[in-house]
Amino acid sequence: MVHAATIFLSSFLLFLVQPLIARLILPWFGGSAAVWTTCMLFFQALLLAGYAYSHFLIRKFAGTRTEAVLHTVLLAAAVAMLPIAPSEAWKPLGDEEPISRILILLAASVGLPYFLVASTSPLLQAWFARARPGEDPYRLFAISNLASLVALVGYPFLIEPFLAGRQQVSLWSWGFAAFALLCAGVAWRTPRGVLVAEEAKMAAPVAKQQVILWLALSTTGSVLLLAVTNHLTQNVASVPLLWLAPLTLYLASFILTFEGRGWYRPELLWPFVLVWLIGMAWLLVDSDFHFDLPLQLGMFLPGLFLGCLFCHGELYRMRPAPRYLTAYYLIVSAGGALGGLLVAVVAPLAFDAYYELGIGMVVLALLAALRFAGLGLVPRIASLAVLLGVAGSATYDGLRHYNDVLVSERGFYGVLRVKEYGSPGEAGHLRRLVHGAIMHGEQYLHDERRTQLTTYYTEQSGIGAAIKSRGAAPLRIGVIGLGTGTVAAYGRPGDLYRYYEIDPRVVEIARRDFTYLADSKAKIEIALGDARLTLEREAPQGFDVLAVDAFSSDAIPVHLITKEALAVYLKHVKPDGIVAFHVSNRFLDLIPVVARLARERGADAVLVNDDPDDEDDSERSKSDWVLVSRDPAALKRPAIVERGAQPAEDRAGWRTWTDDYSNLIQILK
Repeated sequence: MVHAATIFLSSFLLFLVQPLIARLILPWFGGSAAVWTTCMLFFQALLLAGYAYSHFLIRKFAGTRTEAVLHTVLLAAAVAMLPIAPSEAWKPLGDEEPISRILILLAASVGLPYFLVASTSPLLQAWFARARPGEDPYRLFAISNLASLVALVGYPFLIEPFLAGRQQVSLWSWGFAAFALLCAGVAWRTPRGVLVAEEAKMAAPVAKQQVILWLALSTTGSVLLLAVTNHLTQNVASVPLLWLAPLTLYLASFILTFEGRGWYRPELLWPFVLVWLIGMAWLLVDSDFHFDLPLQLGMFLPGLFLGCLFCHGELYRMRPAPRYLTAYYLIVSAGGALGGLLVAVVAPLAFDAYYELGIGMVVLALLAALRFAGLGLVPRIASLAVLLGVAGSATYDGLRHYNDVLVSERGFYGVLRVKEYGSPGEAGHLRRLVHGAIMHGEQYLHDERRTQLTTYYTEQSGIGAAIKSRGAAPLRIGVIGLGTGTVAAYGRPGDLYRYYEIDPRVVEIARRDFTYLADSKAKIEIALGDARLTLEREAPQGFDVLAVDAFSSDAIPVHLITKEALAVYLKHVKPDGIVAFHVSNRFLDLIPVVARLARERGADAVLVNDDPDDEDDSERSKSDWVLVSRDPAALKRPAIVERGAQPAEDRAGWRTWTDDYSNLIQILK
């Protein structure tokens, strides 16, 4: 019982660390690809190091006093490092290179505690095997994944909405102290002998082919998880918390297969795996159903679960004798890390779109064909046919040319596509920039319409009202989020338009494939990097209007919509200047959040809603803008009032969003 409790607590703490630390350091370092990639690789490397440490400890010191002494000393050292909250002294002061600073910060604040909770599951399973020879230690891995699942679901629903970041850190630190006591107790209570000699003699040696299959199966499961998540959240629909569903199914497959009661039965599973592989392959190439969310969810979520059930069921079936347990988990962990590295780092550098889903399905079909071939003639022929079909679909998906896609580029921020509609010379000939499933602006290409304002930025929109309200004097306009550069079409001689954009590919596309920036009569400046960090380090810009246009997807950059962020924006606008928040979002109600921020800063806030009802008015898109100013008169100018501006209302009982607190669940529509 104590082994299970210790493993449960360690895995629960392990799953909570990354969101806790991310909340604390995101406002310091920004949301650039370098920052989150550094964090991801740090935690992946440390997780793998924890598994390697448990293997080393068991191989070198099993059954000796040194084993318990060494681990207890490390636990005591980790407790001495608590709490894990990094000191303000780590906050960068200028433009210094962030990667090394982040690595040192993470190592100093959370490195040793994370390392030890990462090592716990395989280590305690090995100790369990020594304490209770003859019992199955692998069932404890199901408990480990159950704890991860509880943490996964509990954090956004039960922890984040009620506790600020520093409170979460304090709670985690107390939890780690309790874990350290439990783990040290288990270490000293574990028998000092090695595995029973007879059992050790009976343990079959592990063949190279078996190790390769461990790595292949764990890597495939990891790739499928991330690839399906990317496909659903980036290509199909940008729905908040949709990523929870694939990860829940992934963990559930581990729980069911390692629980040890025969949930995985390949002789019953094979037709379901093959049928869903065919269904997923069909949806991969059939564009007519690309945005049919119920159908996509109904096919890819069960398909992911069945694929992971197969991979993890085979891993459990191929588990070695307990004497090789830590080596087994080291390989499985390496496979999971390799899958994450391939999808999160290698694929964005190597591909121009999300091709890893097709590749992952082909590998799954290949592994299934190898396994199901031994079940009989029908499964052998069927699995081979499915392998050929899936390979053909994946190849077609990778090679086909989308008639309306002019450009497709992929980076660490996702896939950007430039789509073109109509024919040259037609009045309706246009280009559109799409990021995943979100449209980020469009431009008509006909000479007479090239400078026409479109989508969320027309004169009827909130940003249009804010700019028009400033009169005829030369203006200084700041814009967070470049997109196609549509706002630059407002530019007049003598104006300055300064953009803040985090993705260099967006800048390249806006300059190469759209002409708003080149056609603008204003002076155009572009600052590349995280907008908030850049603004914090700049001298006051004296903007007439500062547009914050970064909240259209489900993964909103929270550090751009906090009390501290608004203070930075207000520093850069004139005393009567306007901060314009673009809060159009199908799933998140950001209006009360901004209204509360304005009230906290002693500013006024109005909502400008543009909801075109003319079907022929195709250049306009429905938009919501909240305009914030410290000067109430600035929001009562005719250009704003005539657009139907109304006071932006906050919600009673809602807490102010700060760098230390936000609540995504509360703002779901």
